[in-house]
Amino acid sequence: MRIVIAGGHGQIALRLERLLAARGNEVAGIIRKAEQGDDLRAAGAEPVVLDLESASVEAVAERLRGADAAVFAAGAGPGSGVGRKDTVDKGAAILFADAAVRAGVRRFVVVSSMGADPDHRGNEVFDVYLRAKGEADAYVQGLDSLDWTILRPGALTDDPGTGLVRLEARTGRGSVPRDDVAAVLAELLDTPATSGLTLELISGSAPVPVAVKAVAGN
Repeated sequence: MRIVIAGGHGQIALRLERLLAARGNEVAGIIRKAEQGDDLRAAGAEPVVLDLESASVEAVAERLRGADAAVFAAGAGPGSGVGRKDTVDKGAAILFADAAVRAGVRRFVVVSSMGADPDHRGNEVFDVYLRAKGEADAYVQGLDSLDWTILRPGALTDDPGTGLVRLEARTGRGSVPRDDVAAVLAELLDTPATSGLTLELISGSAPVPVAVKAVAGN
């Protein structure tokens, strides 16, 4: 498969690129800065320099044409303010989804956040973030032209992955290593029967392939 990842230099994205490339997939990662390209090439991915905060839908669609799947893994980051939660976590996600529709890429996986909710209340930066992610998720969920899966991990850690997770519509609060998030994303891309599902993810006791097959009904 050819897979295009938005936010290609992110911590989860780089892990995912390594996994996908090792499986023999052709992977491209969208990045904002050309100097990030070497890290993507080292992970086995083709760097594509494009700013999702300013690019047009057609410009993004051009990068997506010919892809079998798209993954939105971009984020404004923990140090960003309220404005970029709107332009990246919401705006760029909607732009990327619209571009996938225009490019004819049906398989679309979103890295969201546990607690994402368009009706979340509060004015702190994290409140705005959860609302932005929720609004983006709701937009994607309304697109019949996409075979979408939304993944909402719990608190992310840099601990080594265990390969053991809990993946359900509702898991309750918990943490999960970024390694395991990437492993689940790779498995979701290989499991189109997870289309139409919004899933929460934390560490657990089920091997990643088993957990994904379970939610897919296999």
